[in-house]
Amino acid sequence: MCRDLAPEIERLLRASNSYIKKKATLCAVHIIRKVPELAELFTPSARTLLSEKNHGVLHGAVVLITELCKRNPDTLDQFRKAVPELVQIMKGLVTSSYSPEHNVAGISDPFLQVRILRLLRILGHNNDTASDAMNDLLAQVATNTDSSKTAGSAVLYETVLTIMDINSESGLRVAGNINCKFIFTTLTTIVQTDHNAVQRHRGTIVDCLKDQDTSVKRRALELSLALVSAVNIRSMMKELLIFLSFCPPELRSQTASGIFNAAERYSPSKRWHIDTILHVLTTAGGDVRDETVPNLIQLITTASELHCYTVHKLYRALVKDIAQQSLVQVACWCIGEYGDLLLKGECEEIEPLQVTEDDVLDALETVLQSHMSSPATRGFALTATMKLSTRIIDNVDRIRSIVSIYGSCIDLELQQRAVEYNALFKKYDHMRAAVLERMPIKEPDTSKPKPAEAGLLSEPASQPSTPTTTSSADLLDLLGGLEPTPAEMQKHCCVYVHVVPTVSVYEKNGLSLKIQYDKQTETEVTVSLIASNSTQNDITNFTLQAAVPKSVQLQMKAPSGNVIPAHGLGQVTQTVLLNNPNKASLPCFRFVQLSFLLNLSALFMHKLDYFFYPPQVSLKMRIRVSYSNQGAMHQDTVQIDSFPSTACQPSISPL
Repeated sequence: MCRDLAPEIERLLRASNSYIKKKATLCAVHIIRKVPELAELFTPSARTLLSEKNHGVLHGAVVLITELCKRNPDTLDQFRKAVPELVQIMKGLVTSSYSPEHNVAGISDPFLQVRILRLLRILGHNNDTASDAMNDLLAQVATNTDSSKTAGSAVLYETVLTIMDINSESGLRVAGNINCKFIFTTLTTIVQTDHNAVQRHRGTIVDCLKDQDTSVKRRALELSLALVSAVNIRSMMKELLIFLSFCPPELRSQTASGIFNAAERYSPSKRWHIDTILHVLTTAGGDVRDETVPNLIQLITTASELHCYTVHKLYRALVKDIAQQSLVQVACWCIGEYGDLLLKGECEEIEPLQVTEDDVLDALETVLQSHMSSPATRGFALTATMKLSTRIIDNVDRIRSIVSIYGSCIDLELQQRAVEYNALFKKYDHMRAAVLERMPIKEPDTSKPKPAEAGLLSEPASQPSTPTTTSSADLLDLLGGLEPTPAEMQKHCCVYVHVVPTVSVYEKNGLSLKIQYDKQTETEVTVSLIASNSTQNDITNFTLQAAVPKSVQLQMKAPSGNVIPAHGLGQVTQTVLLNNPNKASLPCFRFVQLSFLLNLSALFMHKLDYFFYPPQVSLKMRIRVSYSNQGAMHQDTVQIDSFPSTACQPSISPL
């Protein structure tokens, strides 16, 4: 039937009646779809239809030409000559005055505009001449289209897709007038499916990091991080580190986390990885997550060939600035472990420093006495000072004096450390070298840790035992009369092995929300809310709100984004800190009583925490989930009644 009627339909394309032309054009489209070999019959007439003034005929003509170009690539060259005509038609639509017949929410015939943009995308693909001919048009569309309405958003969306597909080096700059929030949302969606298409415009996206609008910077940052790969890691990281130095305070944490994740995935070498993290700590050490310090320490430990390089670089940073607490903590730890390499004054990887024992101790004392140092940082500095007692020769008495001063410190943990260190100098001096020896190199353990089952004296299976001839009873006497009775220890003492359990709290409409327990202390619980999307469409406008009882303090960090990619291709995470300051606690020392048996620094790397465990006050949290899926808004509320006991199950063992 198509073959029989095709000549008659082709004749009707030249009819004088516009209504008949429109119907004939649409009929020709269906004939071509049914019988592709008949496409050549309609090619000559299709071009002439672009001169029509009737929008219905123009719409049909553009659809017909689009179908011809898809079915027969040989016709592309012929229709590329019509690009100027298409541009003129589009300009007329963009700049035309109000027309009730074609106006939709203030946009002149958005249906025809969308069809023309799709055809221009096909004609401009892999063709510089056609692409250049439409650049000015794309800029004009961006300037004159209102994205606040659905019709305008549809036109802008097609404009962005056209920019991404044509061969214009400055394609994205042409669209600089497009609402930036809209364009970056679109590109973030595209990058999940066509990474290379967005990658071509990497330079322009990075330039948007310098925009004055913070919301533009945030979206440019998200897209820049998504574009990082093993090929461009060095150049992209250079730009991101520059951005970190001047970005708004509210973006520093997100930027630092993104840099850390990219460096871990794509770092070309361990030295580059260490240098990158140190750069971040130097620039924004106060905005990094708590796990940054142990993760960097683990990285330094495994890079044995870089110990000398790292301790020299960290000592320079410590002397220059002690305000960045995370950097100071890592520097103190490194000096304590590898101080002997620093004092040798020899290093092949970096120009060595000529420092004396007094210089190093002066730097650590400055940290101990500074009002900027947190209790945790002072603990690092005191432990580093103590470790140097086995790595230096002439200043052991000075170290003994420094340690003794903090035996009466008002900070209980620092006092606890000082008391134990003093005991090492006196009663247990014969085992001081073994206790304070350098941490053994240990590769990261990828298996999930399990609760300890053999009591406080048990070591992780992968941790080499520290050689010692002292019994556990001798070690327990380090605190003399200050330690609790065995009955109290059996009742309240427990071993916490930090695990990261994940519990699902919400499953609906393809959205999955899980809660992951990251960290726990006596009064605080840190959790991450992780959202994923199993549907075929992106979930947008995703937000989380949380509420807790009045006695509990709640802090929600900024989320990683508000768009959850489809098909589980990405996640949105948000960190929540819960603090219960009124929780009952015993007047006790949190520092590890038997730290010397397990090796002080090794404990830190294994993330073991020993402390008295008083009865807990129950924590509850209510979460409101809001999101949009396929244009429909959803809002639900879920309540979490059973944590932090889920986060870590204690193993209570008698001494």
